[in-house]
Amino acid sequence: MRPKTLLALAMLFAVAATGSARVRIAVQNGKRVIYNDGVGEKSPTAGRKRSVGEQQWLAARITRPSEFDSLITRSANDHSLDPRLVKSVMLVESGFNPSAVSPKGARGLMQLMPSTASRHGVRNIHDPAQNIAGGTKYLSHLLGLFDGNLEKSLAAYNAGEGAVARYGGIPPYNETQNYVRRALTAYYGTPYAGGSGTSLGGGFGKPFAGKPVRIERDSQNRPVLTTARPSAPVLRRLS
Repeated sequence: MRPKTLLALAMLFAVAATGSARVRIAVQNGKRVIYNDGVGEKSPTAGRKRSVGEQQWLAARITRPSEFDSLITRSANDHSLDPRLVKSVMLVESGFNPSAVSPKGARGLMQLMPSTASRHGVRNIHDPAQNIAGGTKYLSHLLGLFDGNLEKSLAAYNAGEGAVARYGGIPPYNETQNYVRRALTAYYGTPYAGGSGTSLGGGFGKPFAGKPVRIERDSQNRPVLTTARPSAPVLRRLS
């Protein structure tokens, strides 16, 4: 191993030793990848609502590798979703902590309620592979239910399908509105203040409507959620 590599690793492990980070090296696509994931990662400014620092942290953290990227990609492909969307939900839900338990009883990486986990075939709710698969399946269900509308689907993931149906959109709950903002800030990589027909109560300053989300067909005729420019006839709903 090169001296520079040894020095870099020594510094990385020294930094990790002072906090709760878990450092490990894995091989992906023939290349060594160093993971420095915290347990229950949070932005340095997570306590400040609509903080510019939190926006920047969310947008930056989503681009860095996590320990669960391969499982995220596998589950996202199984359900024709963008892996970045699944990873954004996981980041906001648990900060990549498979042992996370919310005060309301949601558990694991994707913060599944036991009833939701059971409905989507999850037997061990704290097993990363099962939890990610169940959460991705549930997110896919919500996107189909709300015709691919990201704001409504994410709001339903947080507050429940009934609340979104009752209010005809994102419920007027601070927790849910902040949740949608944070998840879409991570997903789009830029501050999100509300999309078409959505009121998010002030946003982060200048409104950003985000990239339009469409559903296309891939080479195997499967529906795929995308924000890229149209390359094929657009479908209106998942089937």
